[in-house]
Amino acid sequence: MSAGWSLLVLIGTIATMAGSAWLLISNRDKKATGERMDHEFDGIEEFDNPLPAWWVTLFFVTIIFGAGYVAYYPALGNLPGAGEWSSAKEWQYRVDQHELRYAPLYEELAAQSPDELIKQPRAMQIGRRLYLNNCSTCHGVTAQGSVGFPNLTDEEWIWGAEFDNIKSGIINGRAANMPAWGEVLSEQQIREVVDFVKVLSRGDTQAAASQPGQTHYVTYCVACHGAQGQGNTLVGGTPLNNDIWLYGGDDAAITASIVNGRMGNMPAQGPIVGEEKAHVLAAYIYSLRTKAQSKAP
Repeated sequence: MSAGWSLLVLIGTIATMAGSAWLLISNRDKKATGERMDHEFDGIEEFDNPLPAWWVTLFFVTIIFGAGYVAYYPALGNLPGAGEWSSAKEWQYRVDQHELRYAPLYEELAAQSPDELIKQPRAMQIGRRLYLNNCSTCHGVTAQGSVGFPNLTDEEWIWGAEFDNIKSGIINGRAANMPAWGEVLSEQQIREVVDFVKVLSRGDTQAAASQPGQTHYVTYCVACHGAQGQGNTLVGGTPLNNDIWLYGGDDAAITASIVNGRMGNMPAQGPIVGEEKAHVLAAYIYSLRTKAQSKAP
C-alpha cells in the first residue's frame, strides 16, 4: 500500500488500542454508588455497579494480546513485524510442503511411458487436475479451446501432435509469429489471397491452383504454410487445407490475419509445473487427442 495509507493504518490501529485502554482505566477508577440509575427499558432497570473484575481483566488481556499481535505480524501498515511473516512466505511454505509430500509420486509417474500412463486411471486423474489448474483458462475445461486458443482434442497440432511435441510445448511454451502483410499486399491482392485459402481449405488443390491468389501465396505464404497448405511443424506454420480456423474462417477474420498478422503466445509452464508434472500433463493431453481420433468416423 502507499505510504499515506500505511501511516493511516498505523496511527489508526495504535490510537484505537490506546483509546480502548484509556477508556477502560478511566471508567474503572470512578467509584460506583450502587444506586439505581434513570435508565429503564421494558421493566429492566440499571444500577450503578462496578464492572466485574474478571471482565476488566479479560479486556486488558485482549489489549495486551492485540499489542503483541500487531508487533509480531505485519498489521501496522507497511511495517514487516518482528516475525517477518508474510502471506507470500506462508504460501511458499505450503507449496514446498506439498511438493515434498508428493515428489515420490510424480517421480514414479515420470519414469513411465505415455502409453503406460494413459492406461492408469490414477495418472489420468492427476493429469486432469494439472490441466484444470494450469491450462483450462485458455483451452477450456473440455480442452476444445476457443477463438485464438487451440483445440487440444482435434487432429490439428501445428507444432506436431506426438507426445514429445506436446511435452515440449508445455515446458517451453509456443510463440506464433505470422507477419503482417497489410503494408506489402494491396487490397485487391489481399482479397485474392483470402479467396485462394478459402478454396484451399476445402482440400481442392486443383481449384485453388487456378485462383489468382496462388501467385501471392507462393511468394509470401508457402514457406510457413506449405505448397499444398499442409503447414510446417518446424516453424509452427498453420495448415490451411482443412476447415479448422483458430481465429475464425470467414472473410473478415482471414483478412484480419493477413493484414495484421498473428502473434499468439503460449507461456512456458516448465517453471510452474516442472519436468515431472509436465510429463503427466502431456500424457493426459495426449490421451484427449487419441480418444478424439478413435471416436472420429
